[in-house]
This record gives sequence, structure tokens and C-alpha cells, in this order.
Amino acid sequence: MSTPTMSAPTMSVPDRLIVQEVAPRDGFQIEPRFIETADKVALIDALARAGFTRIEATSFVSPKAVPALRDAAEVLARITRRPGTVYVALVPNLKGAERALAAEADELNLVMSVSETHNRANMGQTCDASLDGFARIVEAARGTRASLNATVATAFGCPFEGAQAPERVLALVERYLALGIEGVTLADTTGMANPRQVHALVTRALARVPAGRLTLHFHNTRGLGLANVLAARDAGALRFDAALGGLGGCPFAPGATGNICTEDLVNMCHEMGIGTGLDLDALIGLSRGLPALIGHDVPGQVAKAGRPCQLHAPPRAA
Repeated sequence: MSTPTMSAPTMSVPDRLIVQEVAPRDGFQIEPRFIETADKVALIDALARAGFTRIEATSFVSPKAVPALRDAAEVLARITRRPGTVYVALVPNLKGAERALAAEADELNLVMSVSETHNRANMGQTCDASLDGFARIVEAARGTRASLNATVATAFGCPFEGAQAPERVLALVERYLALGIEGVTLADTTGMANPRQVHALVTRALARVPAGRLTLHFHNTRGLGLANVLAARDAGALRFDAALGGLGGCPFAPGATGNICTEDLVNMCHEMGIGTGLDLDALIGLSRGLPALIGHDVPGQVAKAGRPCQLHAPPRAA
């Protein structure tokens, strides 16, 4: 029996992508140097000016667990909120959700792993306990202006358990929706996904979640991040997380490296004629400023090499 190829998508391929910038949260959470609040605010405001309609600005986790984001409430209080931009906060539990609601986050991003082992390592509790907590967060957010998104971490593989059954991932998606959660993120937490796997799972997820409410979160741990974006897009996906400079990584996932790089993703889209609504030159400029801000180099490539349209003078003849 022949194996189905990825060349025949099950739905029309979108001619644009929505990029959600996650560097202020996912990028900064594991940095050993504390990024000053004023610098976080300046970066978030600059990202908004570059055209982002969605920015994951911070996380309301325990300051003891993630001291790099201990200023979450102050960050949301000091940013200049751009009309049309949704400012997202990750929350791990009801206490974090209550703090995020008080800080007027536009959207709360809840997270749990489909892998029981990773959820215990990352969230300190069972999957069932996480879902019980989600139900309480849904009630707390009811009647507020905040929308809710929930992430399925390790959706494409767990560093402790290995591959996760697609049926288990999709069952968790359906439980999220049954709770009243509007949006869903499928996260490749440790960069274990491959394009064929991504295409198959995204196709099935889009039968349950509209493209405008499904986000893909890829890490470039094994160099397949942008290939996975194209596979997901071929299946009909529209929204993708990315981090400026390729920052980030899960502190509870061995071997995890950064997210797919925002400016690399946007450059690829621009070269392919896929709209993003983002100012690529501004993103490159911001990325080039990251090493001075965080104290080390970043993995993004376009900020180093320049855009393909930036040509060079030929070398002089000897």
C-alpha cells in the first residue's frame, strides 16, 4: 500500500500567517541574567510597533520557580497597549490566573502536557489535576474580557516517554473545548516533530478547532522548525508562535533549545509571498540588539546574514 504524501492538503492553504511573538515570555524565562523591567517594556512596545497582533508578554508563575519573570504585573502595567494587539500571559494555575486577570491580560494561556511524566516535571501535578485547575480558571475568567487559550505541551513527543499517541493529543484538545476554552496550541516542546507527523496531526486538529483558533508552537532543537511550519501551513494552519532571535526553551525539558526564530520565519514568508503584516527590517534591528540585552549570542540566522535582497559589491579584481 502506498503511503500518502504531504503534497495534497485537505483544505485550502492560507496566503498569510499570523505570528505570535513569545520572546518576552518563552525567551526570557530561562535567561540567567534578569532582564530589567524597563527593557522588557521597551521590547514589547517595539514589537507592537513592528506589527504584531499577538504578543505573549509574560507569565504569572511563582517568582521562586521562574525569577526571570517576577515582574509580570509591572510589565503589563507599563506597556503601551497598541489597539489591535492582544497581550497574552501564560498562567500555570488559578493563583496565576487571578494575578493575570488583575493585571488586565487580554488572554490567558493555560498549559499542561499530554505526557504525564513531563506534566509532573513541568507543572508539579498529574494531568487530571491540571485539568481540574483549568476548570477553576475558566470559572474565574467568566464574565471578564479575557479570552482563554490552552496549550498541549509535548504534543509531538516527550523527552521522557517518547511519542505521544495522536488520539491522546486530540482527546485532550476536545477536553479543552468542552471546558469552554476558545483557543488551542499544539506545542513541540523539545523539537521532536517532523513535517509528515505535523501535517497529519494538524489536519486532524483542524477538524476540531478553526484555523483562526489553532496555534502551532515549534522549537528548532533538531533543525526542523521552519520545515514544520510549512507542513502545518500545507494542512491549513494559520497561527504560529515564534521568538525574536530564536530565544527560549523549556527549563523542564532536557535538550530543549530555542523557539523558531521570528525574523527567520518572517523572512521565509516574505520570500515565498506569504503575508505576515510584520516589518521585517524592524525585526532584524531588534534581533541585532538582543546580544547586548541578554549577554550572549542568539541562534537566528537572518539577522546575521541579512535579507536576500541585500546585495553586496563584487570583490575587486586582484
